[in-house]
Amino acid sequence: MSLFDVYPLYDVTPVKANDVFVYGDDGNKYLDLYGGHAVISIGHSHPLYVNSIKNQIEKIGFYSNSVQNPLQNKLSEKLNEISGCKDYQLFLCNSGAEANENAIKLASFHNKKSRLLAFNNSFHGRTSAAVAATDNKKIVAPVNAQQHVDFVALGELEKVENILKENETCAVIIECIQGVGGLEQSSTEFYQGLEKLCKEYNTLLIADEVQSGFGRTGDFFAFQSHNIQPDIISIAKGMGNGFPVGGILIHPKIEASYGLLGTTFGGNHLACSATLAVLEILEKENLMANALITSKYLQNAVITIPEVKNVKGRGLMLGLEFDFPISDLRKTLIYKHHIFTGSSKNPNLLRILPPLTIKKEHIDSLINALQKELN
Repeated sequence: MSLFDVYPLYDVTPVKANDVFVYGDDGNKYLDLYGGHAVISIGHSHPLYVNSIKNQIEKIGFYSNSVQNPLQNKLSEKLNEISGCKDYQLFLCNSGAEANENAIKLASFHNKKSRLLAFNNSFHGRTSAAVAATDNKKIVAPVNAQQHVDFVALGELEKVENILKENETCAVIIECIQGVGGLEQSSTEFYQGLEKLCKEYNTLLIADEVQSGFGRTGDFFAFQSHNIQPDIISIAKGMGNGFPVGGILIHPKIEASYGLLGTTFGGNHLACSATLAVLEILEKENLMANALITSKYLQNAVITIPEVKNVKGRGLMLGLEFDFPISDLRKTLIYKHHIFTGSSKNPNLLRILPPLTIKKEHIDSLINALQKELN
């Protein structure tokens, strides 16, 4: 049997990893400045993280959500404490797409509306409603396209209001910093205006924090710097540091009922242990503060590279924008300098999404490589 060929692959085969480094079967040591799509938050193979999962699997790795699982309650309490999202409710699932799918479904249950509003260049996942809210027609199948989704440009509050006035939109879903879309973001005035319109027209505001959450921006969530309160917050990626886990934080005004949402694997013992370890390490090692320090260092360092026309994003969710496509540059960084970076919908944007444990000397390695290749 062959693999279903949907991924264009680089000729690198990782066999082990530690902190910010990945080791290939070719004997090379690669600096990981991409974190596997922003998944690696606390560094590869962190000993506390490894021991947490190891100790848990020796006890019990999984049982269904038909029985008590105290680890879920412990995780909910810890998230409440660290995230700053007081009194929200937690529903656990397995991925970012599933988190957004449940968020959209829950919004529709709550206000009995069926339309959705999303933004140009958005990416929310590949499942039914989540992919319909993703601004990429190539990955939206005809069966997904039956969802009614209105797309608006970031910053267009008037257009948002004209759509919400029709009283058919269950939710507005937004990435406060777009990931795949190219690190675009709008103003605090826009995000606060969006929150106000959602309240006025009985529409739920969903903050997609799948990529930007869990400290990547220097805040626990990207929306927090804008002083808004979403109705639902979707989380995944850095949440489990590579273990498949996702979830949504749900405002207390939204009522739960038996059978409203469900999942087989979501919130299993191993997933909870992985996430609890991530939260403990984020806190103990002050990784959100490190994200801000190293982000500032990188942004100051790239001033020495005139080919970098713009730096987008915040914290360790950054994009270096050039005036040429970066696909060949990425290959050179991988094969010649042994540095992993990322791409986006913007062909000229080099995405930097490293583990939050990154240090200044790792950034120096990137700057030196860029200087050598671009000069």
